[in-house]
Amino acid sequence: MARTPSGLLFPTSLQKSFETSLLTSLLASLLTSLAVSLPVPAQAQTIDDGVMLTKRTLFSGGLYTRESWDEYWEGTLQRDNENIGTITTQTNTWYANYGVTDRLNVIGAVPYVWTRASQGVLHGIGGWQDLTLAAKYSAYARESDAGMLRAIVVASAGIPLTNYNPELPPLSIGNGSTRVSGRGTVHFHSAPGWFVNGSTAYTWRSHVTLDRPYYFTNGEFVMSDEVDMPNVFDHVVSGGYMNGALMAAFSFAQQRTLGGGDIRRQDMPFISNRMNFSKVGAKVMAPIPRLRGLAFELSYAYTVQGRNVGRASTFTTGLLYLLGSPLR
Repeated sequence: MARTPSGLLFPTSLQKSFETSLLTSLLASLLTSLAVSLPVPAQAQTIDDGVMLTKRTLFSGGLYTRESWDEYWEGTLQRDNENIGTITTQTNTWYANYGVTDRLNVIGAVPYVWTRASQGVLHGIGGWQDLTLAAKYSAYARESDAGMLRAIVVASAGIPLTNYNPELPPLSIGNGSTRVSGRGTVHFHSAPGWFVNGSTAYTWRSHVTLDRPYYFTNGEFVMSDEVDMPNVFDHVVSGGYMNGALMAAFSFAQQRTLGGGDIRRQDMPFISNRMNFSKVGAKVMAPIPRLRGLAFELSYAYTVQGRNVGRASTFTTGLLYLLGSPLR
């Protein structure tokens, strides 16, 4: 592997060709499509939902996610790029949630991610991404004849598990930043089983250290190897039906990056680019007959609008096991 003057890693043979003026122009155009966000796998009994486990209940399993796109937003301009074709990101996630008490749950997730471009010379990357840990606390709960109203607060943190290269998104498996989030959720579950859920979070992200002493972003040349990562605000609204392990739901989610620049036309992307999106999604979870405690999940999400992200379709499926009392 060799490193280009911009700090990105390429095979040695490509690096030699890159030094020619023709391929320099070609790869600059190609790489403009790479500053997009990585998928966040949809998970049953998630950090942002209103479901709580009872004391000493374990909910765990494995989820497979496949996200692909062949168009993206370069800033606000929607375009394609035949130099990379379709970008596919696949993720296997081990997930676990444990009820410490009826009001306090702890959650952990470990994803293995691998990426691929269907065309061009860039190779995909694979490896362990970031460990996520969260504490989910039911701060308020009131039950009436109409149903259950609950308010939940969540504190979560994520840290890279490996020293992966973050400078080739979306072929990178992560952005290499440690993050801390605070989240608030309001959930109402009616007696017949219908529910509505609203959740919002603010995420602080640490700086990222590059393998080079300078970079250019947002119209500014910076003599440093440390990149300040903009913080992120997100919210999601969902609704549907849930009765024990049987659930069907629809959702709308948005992310807003609080800073960062756009991908410039025909220029390289950068790790701290502003990455905004709006997504719609649907999820179904159902118990498997004759296999007590085992449930199957299937979900789909589509990016309807974005900025410096791919117009992605995301499928998630998996098996989840509940040991203890039903979800509530």
